Amino acid sequence: MKDYYINIFYSDEDEGYIVDIPDLKFCSAFGNTPNEALKEVLEAKEAWLEAAKKEKKKIPKPRYKPIFYKFAVL
Repeated sequence: MKDYYINIFYSDEDEGYIVDIPDLKFCSAFGNTPNEALKEVLEAKEAWLEAAKKEKKKIPKPRYKPIFYKFAVL
């Protein structure tokens, strides 16, 4: 199974980096640097998945892919 896609972007309003995982509703984090934000969202992902398993909720498969992947030559 491939892992979940992660968005990282800088927020002028928050003066830091916002990170989210589109396939996991409301799974996001903040950091002062991209690496800090990524570390935080990876911890949030684990907590999200653990809570979903505990509550016996359906865990979505990774499926989100931005459109530019369709045109990229890898």
